[in-house]
Amino acid sequence: MKGTRDNSERRFVKMHGLGNDFVIFDGRADGFTPSSELARAVADRKCGVGCDQVITLERSTRADLFMRIHNPDGSEAGACGNATRCVAALAFAETGARDMTIETRSGVLRASAEADGRITVDMGEPRLDWKDIPLARAMDTLDVDFAVTTPAGVELRAPVAVSMGNPHVVFFVEDAEAVDLDAVGPRIEQDPLFPERVNVSVAEVRGRDAMRVRVWERGAGVTLACGSAACACVVAATRRGLIDGAAAIEMDGGTLDLTWREDGHVLMTGPTATVFHGTLDLEAAP
Repeated sequence: MKGTRDNSERRFVKMHGLGNDFVIFDGRADGFTPSSELARAVADRKCGVGCDQVITLERSTRADLFMRIHNPDGSEAGACGNATRCVAALAFAETGARDMTIETRSGVLRASAEADGRITVDMGEPRLDWKDIPLARAMDTLDVDFAVTTPAGVELRAPVAVSMGNPHVVFFVEDAEAVDLDAVGPRIEQDPLFPERVNVSVAEVRGRDAMRVRVWERGAGVTLACGSAACACVVAATRRGLIDGAAAIEMDGGTLDLTWREDGHVLMTGPTATVFHGTLDLEAAP
């Protein structure tokens, strides 16, 4: 994917992983990085291209490339599992490689192509100390002192907190569909307990190797899938003794396969898809 046609136009590709969708720019040749204002305009689903995150490929001295992640509100995220898989699929198609490293603000991730066309990303080791999430005060991240009730009277309490390079809380519930995430997601995300805000998952355990998960993403809202949230859920469920370290995570957009290995690394495998290629008129953008 070439970055520009001329100084006033910028090419992009729209991709998704299980409906978690991204607009991807390539700034490796000319150093292009969108401003927060431009990222918000591009992500807008009514007046822009529309996406869950805006991704920019940049040069890296530590990996094959650097991946910058903007949320729809213009803020930057440290990690995004589904975007990492999409970027890897894009790079593999361009180069013919089947293994690569991708640098993010949270560290370097390794991605590989599977024989069935899916992409696996080693998301690294979760961070479990309260300071690493981060939380506003010291507490046990396996049993966080926090509770909220939905308008329908469903109580969410005592989540597990996990950082996968970005902060997550996981609430285990009997019925994930019964939770009004649009109502409680913003309240939890912006609670003072979470100084960097937080991603919110409700997880319904359906067996020792299966979960149903729905997600409110920090800075984005309810999304069809979230790779780092799926990682957080498998870590949280394993720590609680609810699963045995691996699970198929069913999200609104489809299923991801997760494994928390004995060496501490979390592996995530799933499909990607290219939606379309386009060109953005920079002169018409903010």
